[in-house]
Amino acid sequence: MGRISRPASYAVGSSIQENQQQQPPSITCTTFNILAPIYKRLNHEDQTCRESDYKACWLARNQRILDWLLHERSSIICLQEFWIGNEELVNLYDKRLGDAGYINFKLGRTNNRGDGLLIAVEKEYFTVVNYKELHFNDCGDRVAQLLHVELDFQFSQCHNSDIRQQLLIVNTHLLFPHDSSLCLVRLHQVYKILQYVESYQKEYQLKPLPIMLCGDWNGSKRGHVYKFLRSQGFVSSYDAAHHYTDADADAHKWVSHRNHRGNICAVDFIWLLNPDKYQKILKTSWSEAVFGMFKYLLRRTSQTERDAFAFLKVDNEDYITYSGFCGALRQLNLIGHCHGLSVEETKDLWDQADINGKGVIGYKEFLQQIWNLEGPDQIDDKKNRQHDERPNDSAEEQTIGFSVKNAVLFPQEVEKGKWPEDYSLSDHARLTVMFSPIRILCLAPK
Repeated sequence: MGRISRPASYAVGSSIQENQQQQPPSITCTTFNILAPIYKRLNHEDQTCRESDYKACWLARNQRILDWLLHERSSIICLQEFWIGNEELVNLYDKRLGDAGYINFKLGRTNNRGDGLLIAVEKEYFTVVNYKELHFNDCGDRVAQLLHVELDFQFSQCHNSDIRQQLLIVNTHLLFPHDSSLCLVRLHQVYKILQYVESYQKEYQLKPLPIMLCGDWNGSKRGHVYKFLRSQGFVSSYDAAHHYTDADADAHKWVSHRNHRGNICAVDFIWLLNPDKYQKILKTSWSEAVFGMFKYLLRRTSQTERDAFAFLKVDNEDYITYSGFCGALRQLNLIGHCHGLSVEETKDLWDQADINGKGVIGYKEFLQQIWNLEGPDQIDDKKNRQHDERPNDSAEEQTIGFSVKNAVLFPQEVEKGKWPEDYSLSDHARLTVMFSPIRILCLAPK
């Protein structure tokens, strides 16, 4: 069921079928930004010269991309910058993936941008339960796909036929942060995805099930999106496979993209959330993510917590008022423009910080609610404590989750933080992760 083939690597998919009776089969997932021909520059001196003008070039490159995908044969394929505006290319992918036993779902960006997304899953291993589309309707015309599937193979570790073997897959491509104001837009986009996933599960009264978020996130491990997803319990599967834990120390150990500015960075992720993972209330995580951005912007000017508190105050008062709070957010370019926080979001942030509801925030409250927020590692610790402290009569139920068995990037050089000059398949690396289904217990919703 899909394979990860890498010389001298430590997990080879061919061993799966040999041991199917002893262990559950694995599934593989590939995410790949394939660089739409309308964006691929052929001449750096002439920015208008694009690959889309030369059929032989884009056709040959996409044939090679499909050759690689079908050789690797992942159970799940998520593509970004799929040239959905070209009927011939769309038909090419439909035919070759369809002939290989995949079912495909495509979604173009809004306002006829020309590119979009594609999810393909192997029909032999998945039954499609539902498919949904999410339009962000923002300045980037970005979109996301949600695919709800059921695994068709029997999970051999579970003799209970009632166990759910379902999975939610999301594919997306976030906005590139051309300037600092767009970092908030990207955070908004992820917030909308998680809100949509949450509402989908409520609408269809789904019990806990694993979630995979795939795509080009246009941000590194040091960014606000990464920290926001970590705060919600998601794990970067590539980092988990290679035991990278420190977002700062491990940030440059691997890369997956060389952008149009020539910078190399890690932006392509497959995030995993298992049903038993501790999750904060989504709105709380969102507020903390925005406050994290606020803190980052102030620290760029070397402001201490005392300086930051003074920045938020009005005149010589020893507390922060709502008007002073809004004024500070406006100076930091977080409100007051079309990409900024809405009035409702700003008020929600204030309510989160004004924990006593007095209408003013003192220095102690400021430290507790804005400046010294919990990081992902502290959240993991809290999760363990809450697991031990939950009521004895809490009902548990059996379901499946996934462990990360292996993860590889191609070309291989990017795993060492280098970008090979002779790589021409895309300006992104291809990420493939092997997941092994595991039996887990989680709290049943009341």
